Amino acid sequence: MAKALFGSVVSPAELRVLEENAVLRARVRRLEQELGELRAQRDTARDAARDAVIASQLLSMAGDNAEPALA
Repeated sequence: MAKALFGSVVSPAELRVLEENAVLRARVRRLEQELGELRAQRDTARDAARDAVIASQLLSMAGDNAEPALA
C-alpha cells in the first residue's frame, strides 16, 4: 500500500515541468492565433494590391480617349 501511495505523490520537479508545459502550450496557442491574423492581413493587402494593379492596367488600356461608361 505504501508503494501505491508513494507513486501518487508528485515531486516538485514534476510539478515545475507540468507548469512550464502548460505555459508553453498557452504561448503556442497565442502565437498560432497571431499567425492566423497576420496571414489574413497579408491576404487582404495582397488582394488590394492585385485590384489596384488591375485597375491601373484597365486605365492604361483605355488611354486618353476614355469616356465615362454612362455618358
